[in-house]
Amino acid sequence: MKAHVHVTLKSTVLDPQGQAIFNALRKMQYSGIEAVRQGKYFVLTLDDTLDAESARREVERIAREVLTNPVIEEFHFHLEDAE
Repeated sequence: MKAHVHVTLKSTVLDPQGQAIFNALRKMQYSGIEAVRQGKYFVLTLDDTLDAESARREVERIAREVLTNPVIEEFHFHLEDAE
């Protein structure tokens, strides 16, 4: 099983890197874009012994305690069954 974790700055936090990307896109004449927010993406490969609920709890704990700064960042994730 794999967990896909997306971490982004909270909407109330200034995102200078996202703003720089947005400005570059405008200078390159890309249209239809109102804003850019950047973030981080993690793929965690989980032990096969974890059931779905245990995996969900463990990934949430890892995301809260290790992958994010809860003062300025938020996260969401989804689990993918191994094929």
